[in-house]
Amino acid sequence: MGGGAAGAEASGERAVAAGGAIGRVNTGDHVTQVEHATLLPAEALTVAPAGLVHLPERTRLFVGRARELALLSEDGGPVRVIHGLGGIGKSTLAARWAADRVTDHTVVWWITAETPAELDAGLADLARAMQPSLVGALPEDALRERALQWLATHEGWLLVLDNVSDPADLRPLLARAVGGRILVTSRRATGWRDIGRTVALEVLGPEEAAELFRGLCDADDGLDRLCEELGCLPLALKQAAAYCAEAGIAPRTYLELLAEYPAEMFAATAEGGEAARTLARVWQVTLDRLADTPLAVAVLRIIAWWAPEGISRRLLQPLGTPLEVTEAVRRLAAHSMITLRGEELDVHRLVQAVVRADRTVEGAREAAVRLLAMCAVPEPDWETAVHAEALAGHVDPAEETEPEAELFHLAGVAFGVNTVMHRALPLCERAANSLHRLRGSDHPSTMSAMQHCALVMRWAGDSARAIELLAKVLTDRLRVLGPDDPDTLQARESLAIILRSQDPQRAVDLLSENVAQWQRLMGPEEPRTIRARFMLLEARPDSGFAVAPLEKLVEEAERASPEDHGLQVLIKRTLVLELSNAGETERALALAEQITEEARYRSGPSDPDVLLSRLITVQVLKKAGQEDRGRALASQLLKDCTRVLGECELTSLVRWAMS
Repeated sequence: MGGGAAGAEASGERAVAAGGAIGRVNTGDHVTQVEHATLLPAEALTVAPAGLVHLPERTRLFVGRARELALLSEDGGPVRVIHGLGGIGKSTLAARWAADRVTDHTVVWWITAETPAELDAGLADLARAMQPSLVGALPEDALRERALQWLATHEGWLLVLDNVSDPADLRPLLARAVGGRILVTSRRATGWRDIGRTVALEVLGPEEAAELFRGLCDADDGLDRLCEELGCLPLALKQAAAYCAEAGIAPRTYLELLAEYPAEMFAATAEGGEAARTLARVWQVTLDRLADTPLAVAVLRIIAWWAPEGISRRLLQPLGTPLEVTEAVRRLAAHSMITLRGEELDVHRLVQAVVRADRTVEGAREAAVRLLAMCAVPEPDWETAVHAEALAGHVDPAEETEPEAELFHLAGVAFGVNTVMHRALPLCERAANSLHRLRGSDHPSTMSAMQHCALVMRWAGDSARAIELLAKVLTDRLRVLGPDDPDTLQARESLAIILRSQDPQRAVDLLSENVAQWQRLMGPEEPRTIRARFMLLEARPDSGFAVAPLEKLVEEAERASPEDHGLQVLIKRTLVLELSNAGETERALALAEQITEEARYRSGPSDPDVLLSRLITVQVLKKAGQEDRGRALASQLLKDCTRVLGECELTSLVRWAMS
C-alpha cells in the first residue's frame, strides 16, 4: 500500500485488506474495483432520526372528505389505495391523512411514484435523510437498497406513494417492506385487489366546492353556477379561484371567459402556479398513456359531445368489434377517465370540456353525430334525444351542419312525444331554422321540421302560432308534393289535431278527408288508414268513444302491423280510459298493466313511454275510488319522473293526479 496508509491485514486465498482509500484491486479470477470508495460501518441506517417527516404542503385548503378519512383509518391491512380521476383531490386527501398520523409513526415519507425510476429516487432520498453521511458516498441503486433494507427490518413507518401509474411497479417494494403502512394514490381504478383496500374518490359536494373556492378567492357572484360548471372538481376549483383572485374578477366573469376561450382557460394558471397541475396537462398525461389503444382515445373524444351520464355501450358498437369496444371502455375505466355502471358509462363534464377544447383533433364531433343518428332512425328514443340535446349545446347554431340539424329535429320529436315540451321546442325551432337556411323552405325535411315544431308549440300552449305555421306547411306540401303524398296527409292530420279545440268542425272535415284519401290510396286495413279512422273518431265531439269500436280498432291494428307498437298503444291507452269510464275497472287496470309491461320490456323501466303508461294506471285507480293505492303509485311515479325527465308536463300531470 502507499506510504502513510493505515495498516491492514488479510488472510486466506485471494484475500484483500485495505485501510483508507484504494484504487483497483485484482484478486485473480475476478476484478473488484473500488474507485475512491468510503467503507461504511455495517450498522449504517439502523436508527432513523427521530421525527423524520417529509410531506408536501397540500393540506391548507382541505374541505370535506370525512367519509374517506374514516375509510382510510379502518382496519384491513397495511396498504391503502386512493384512486380516482386526475384532479379530484387524491394527493390532498393522502397528505391530510398522513399529516394527522405523524406522531403515530417513526418515519413518514412522501414519494412521487409515477414511474419506477421516481419510486427508486424517492427511496434513495429516504436513505439520505436517514443517514446524511451517505450523501455522495454511494450510488443511487445502493442508496435505494439501503432504504429497502431499513424498511424491511423496521416497523412503525408510513410511506405515501403518490400518483402510481401501474400496480405492478410496487410489487418489489411490497414484497420486502412489510413492517409499516403504505398509502397509495393512483388514477388507476383496477389492479389493486390483491394489494390493498381501495377508496374511490368522488367530486366534492356543492357546499364543499364553494368553501374550497372561497379559501383562495373571496368572491360569490356566480359562484354556485361556476361550481356546477366545473363539476365540483377540486383541481378545477383551485385553478379558477387562483385565477380569479389574481385577475380581480368574479366567478361569473370567469364563466364567461371559459365559455368563449375554453382551451386557454383550461391551461391558464396564476403566476407562480404549477403549469403541470392544470386541467389541460393533468388529463393529457392519461391520454398519452392510452395512446396504445387508439379506440379508447376515440371513444373519449366522441362521448365528450354527449350528455355526461347514462351513455349506453350500444351507442358505441359501430366503432369496432365487440372485443375492441369492450377493451376501449375497459381501459378508460381502468384509468378513471369514465365510470362504469352496468351497461352504461359516465364521464365527468370537465373531462368532456377539456377534450372538446382540443382544436387539433378533427372528426370526433362528426362521429358523435353519426353514431346518434344511426340510433335515431327511423324513430328516436329518449337516450338518443338526451345526448343530441347535449351535443346541440356545444354547437353554434350558425355553424350547424345538415346532419346535426336532422338529428336535433329527431331529438325534438322524441321529447315532444314524451310530453317534455320545454326541451322539445328549442330543438324543433332550431332544427327548422337551420334546415330552412341549409336546404330551403320547399325541402321535405324543412317542412317536416316545421310541422313538428308547430305540434310542439300547440302542446306548449301557443295554439295560434301553431295553427298559422301548420297551415303554411299544408299549403307548401300540397304545392310541392301534391294531395296524395303521405306527408301531405300527415300535415293535414297535424293541423286537425290543433284545430280540435279551436274549430272542431273544421278538424272533423280535415280528418274525414284524410280517411277517404287513405282508404282510396292504401285500402281500409292499412295501418295509416286505421290511424286516420281513430283520429276521426277522437275528433267528433258528439260521438264520444265506445269500448267496442276501440276494441275493434285494436284488433285491426294488431292484425295490420304487429310490429307497429306505437299505433297499438295509442288506441289501447284510449281504450283503458273508456273501460274505466264504463265502470270496467279490472279490465282497465289489466290492460294498463299490459301496456306498461310491454313498454318496459321494449324500452327499459326509465323510458318516458313507461312512465306515461304508469300515469294512466294511476288515473284509472283514482276514477275507481282507490285513492290510497293511486297515491302510493303516483308518489313513486313522481320520483321517477323527476329523476328521468325533470320538471315537465308529465311531472305536472302526476302531481295533479296526486291532488
